[in-house]
Amino acid sequence: MACLALLALAGCSGDPAAPAPPAPPSASSAPPATTTAPPSPSPAPPAGSESAPAPASKPSGPPPSVPGSCGTVTAASGLTLYVFDSGSAGVSCAAATKLVGDFHHRIAGRQGAGSNDAVNETVDGWLCTSGPPAAQGGTTCTKGEQTVFAAVVPSE
Repeated sequence: MACLALLALAGCSGDPAAPAPPAPPSASSAPPATTTAPPSPSPAPPAGSESAPAPASKPSGPPPSVPGSCGTVTAASGLTLYVFDSGSAGVSCAAATKLVGDFHHRIAGRQGAGSNDAVNETVDGWLCTSGPPAAQGGTTCTKGEQTVFAAVVPSE
């Protein structure tokens, strides 16, 4: 770089008739300095790195609404369930959500996230069953001809 500056100064001697000095030979075929290369992508983290950040597509708030759902309830296993509208069976959304929530509070500690077993319990005259969390089983509650369903919110 010092040679280029020195050559440039030598060519600026004030004599307009002096020819410009030849460019120094280059060992690489790099483009002229007036062009800019696009920024290089950041290097990938080393393989086996456990401290990589979570994917940006991971939802940060409540799960998105699903047509026909009344809302969500946290299951005893820690999974999130969509409680579905059972209005056609005569059960309001509020009553269905409360029933599923009450059921999962009752079975707390009896069904871990990796469990392969279903758990049954009666809540206010309703027979409720939570399917195996390991298989992402949902919850079904029945009372006579009425049925309330809750399905596991799929993980992304």
